Order: sequence, then structure tokens, then C-alpha cells
Amino acid sequence: MPLLEVENLRTYFHTRGGIIRAVDGVSFSLQEGETVGIVGESGSGKSVTCYSMLGLVPQPPGRIESGTARFDGIDLLHCSGEQLRQIRGKRISMIFQDPMTSLNPYLRVSEQIMEPLLVHEKISHRQALLKAIVALEEVGIQDAARRIQLYPHQFSGGMRQRVMIAMALISRPEILIADEPTTALDVTVQAQILELIRQSQQHLGMAVIFITHDLGVVASFCQSVNVMYAGRIVESAPTEELFAMPLHPYNASLQQSIPALHRKGDPLYTIPGAPPDLSHEIKGCPFIQRCAFAKELCQTSEIDLDEPVPGHTTSCQRVLRGELGDLRLKAQAV
Repeated sequence: MPLLEVENLRTYFHTRGGIIRAVDGVSFSLQEGETVGIVGESGSGKSVTCYSMLGLVPQPPGRIESGTARFDGIDLLHCSGEQLRQIRGKRISMIFQDPMTSLNPYLRVSEQIMEPLLVHEKISHRQALLKAIVALEEVGIQDAARRIQLYPHQFSGGMRQRVMIAMALISRPEILIADEPTTALDVTVQAQILELIRQSQQHLGMAVIFITHDLGVVASFCQSVNVMYAGRIVESAPTEELFAMPLHPYNASLQQSIPALHRKGDPLYTIPGAPPDLSHEIKGCPFIQRCAFAKELCQTSEIDLDEPVPGHTTSCQRVLRGELGDLRLKAQAV
């Protein structure tokens, strides 16, 4: 039985400019100890999907239109606020995307790391401080007993990210949601942060949802991947299979745009066009305006995930009908 199972999640934002369908029918599952990646362009709905599960979408303008997110028999989307508060920050933790804006600049680091313990474990301030110092040491911050009394602006970007990880892990969660934890970090620090999360996962036995737009990170870190586009999952597969045999043109295009894979002297590949306007209802495949293989059936057919290969799902109707072969070769030829 999955540790977390999300079904048909829809989160819309009701604005003056119309209804923004940020997440539109997302379903996936997470097993104990598994690392699942969620990839896609900015604005594809990756973060909103996880914010919705934790009740972090501001309402209004946001609204959970439908769906369930079952964790240990509790539907996170429809449980009481008290139930969700007992889970959030204790059994499910999150590393937010920007540590500078996620950390309160007016509070010392010690107060922010200790907060989950003081809220969930009801221990004394002294006990919480000792545990917070240990948590900072575990994420590689030297002289933690002194530096824990500093303010966020007195840390570098990489150190602030380590503080965020310490905050997320101090309660020993069962699920860690990492929302682009390596954005804006240099390559060396990025590798250190990923290794830190990997070691923590092995030590605690927790599952990880890793949100990113960096396919290189996904390839080395995740066991399975969900590819999102325009608020929907368009392809899902084990990581090796997703890269070896893309079954959706969007996934093939993303892989073609990886800088490290292009031939020297050739211009970098970019996906033509722009993502669709999510304030308008999308009929058919949302990638149709940017897809080199689109046909009329892509606009008229119901776009549902299906499994042409065991464990590998796609929403591309032409792939499901067997009309397209190796998408990697075809994408390179276009």
C-alpha cells in the first residue's frame, strides 16, 4: 500500500482575470523510502501540487476543486485543520524553494529550527535548543552552537539551504518534499545539498518528493519521475526508462534541450512557442501548439494517461496508437 496516494487533484485560482487551472487532474503515488521526481517548466504546477496537499495554498484565491491525497488513512485535502497541523512539519516536512524568503529575517536561526520541536513534541526550550544544535551539525554547519544564534542574512546561500534542511529533518518526517532545493546554488554546493538529502533519507528511511526543472539532477537522484505540463502529468515512469524511452514529445523535447547533451558548435535547442494560457480551458493535449508531431486527433481526443509499457504511462495519443516510434530520434530530426 502506498505511503501517499494522490488522485485527481485539481487546484484552481479564481482571479479577476479568470480561473487559472494551475493543477488539473493530477494523480500519483509514493511508496515508503521512495524518491519521486516531479519535473517540468516553471508554471507547470509542480509546487502548487505539493502546496495543495499541505494546505499551503491561500484560499481565496486558491480552491481545491476535487481530488484526494491519502496519507496513513487520512485525506489531507479534506481533513480538519487540527489534523493537518499535526501532520505538517512533523510527519511531512518541506524544504522551500528560496531559503532567503522562507527564513524569517527578524528571528534568529535557533528560534526557527526549534519551532517544529516546540510545537509537535512539547519539550523544553533547552532540550529543543540542544536538538537544534545537533541538527545543524548533521547538515554540515561547523561551530553550530555559536552560529545557531545568528540571523539568516549572516549565512551564505548554501548555508541557508542547509538551515532549511535542518528545519525540515529535525522532526524525523516520513515524507520530505524538496521544492527545487538547489536553485541558484553553484554546482559544488548543489552536489553537497543533494548528497546531504540522500544521506538523511537513508538514515531516516523517509520518502522524498523532489521538485525540479533540472533533468540532470533527476537522473542521478530519483527512482521514478512524473513529467508535468500545464497543470497535468503527461508522462510517468521509472527514471532510467523515462530517459531511455520517452513516450511523450514534451519529455523528448526536454531531454533534447539539456545543454550537456548537445553537440559542440550546434546551437542550443529550445522548445518553440510558450506554455498555454491556463485561464482558458484546454481541450485535448496541452502541448499541441508546440509539438512537431501534433495531428487533429490530439485536439479532439480525451487526454488521459495510459500504460503502453508496464509501469510507464503517457498521455500522448499518437504514442498510444503506435503511430510514433523512437521519439528521441524523431525529435532530433525535426
